[in-house]
Amino acid sequence: MNQTDQQILEQIRSPFTREVGFRQLIETYQRKVYHVIRRMVLIHEDADDLTQNTFIKAYRNLDKFEGNSSLFTWLYRIATNESLSFLEKKKKRFFLSLDDHQEKMESYLDQQGGLNGDDIQLRLQKALLKLPEKQRLVFHLKYQEELTYEQMAEITGTSVGALKASYHHAVKKVEQYVLSE
Repeated sequence: MNQTDQQILEQIRSPFTREVGFRQLIETYQRKVYHVIRRMVLIHEDADDLTQNTFIKAYRNLDKFEGNSSLFTWLYRIATNESLSFLEKKKKRFFLSLDDHQEKMESYLDQQGGLNGDDIQLRLQKALLKLPEKQRLVFHLKYQEELTYEQMAEITGTSVGALKASYHHAVKKVEQYVLSE
């Protein structure tokens, strides 16, 4: 754990500074958590709501945080679980098959003109939509967040070997899609 995490936790653990500590936690990690979620759900409003839900869940479970990982790793796990649950609920709520959901998200990307206005970025985002959710998550954690397999294992509760295999399959599928476009 880094110095900032230790200071935040000290504030949170004291009944006199708990609120100040939690505000510091939000100020320190809100932007990172938002970007993690945004890459998974794509739509700003959904990412905003899920970021808020992540911090609410974190606040309710602060006493359960044991300090075995960084605060960001812990928040990342909560954000990832919130995002995956949201995507699953969204598909069920709108009775979307996986193909329909991917088509809807691709349409959203087309309307946005690419997240960075860059054609290759648009192709990459579309390729990621074609991946199963777990492979998309692993690709995101490794490629976009540049986490180690050990950090990813801690976040996802999956073995390093399984993560390496998922990442390998995801990369091959992304390459195939991007090159075929």
